[in-house]
Amino acid sequence: GLYYVITEPGGGDHPDINSTVKVIYKGYRLDGVVFEESDGPINYPLSGFITGWKQGLQLIGAGGKITLIIPSGLAYGYNGSGSIQPNEVLAFDISLISFEY
Repeated sequence: GLYYVITEPGGGDHPDINSTVKVIYKGYRLDGVVFEESDGPINYPLSGFITGWKQGLQLIGAGGKITLIIPSGLAYGYNGSGSIQPNEVLAFDISLISFEY
């Protein structure tokens, strides 16, 4: 399953799977090598992210911060994606700026 650390819980309401979220994030391998990072806030439907993000972002409110440790089955699985190797465990630091239902 998904592992996570909530560093800031954020506001009272939480996004749901149908929300559009505004986030800043950094994705890295367990050895600390960053494979992707946002240049600034991005807006995207929560339903369009990998499963680990779909589950994890529903745990915090606007203004919240979370670190997700995502097993490959909740990320890119046995196929991988770009520089992400098949069956790779990934970590993300995510700040949820805001969201809309």
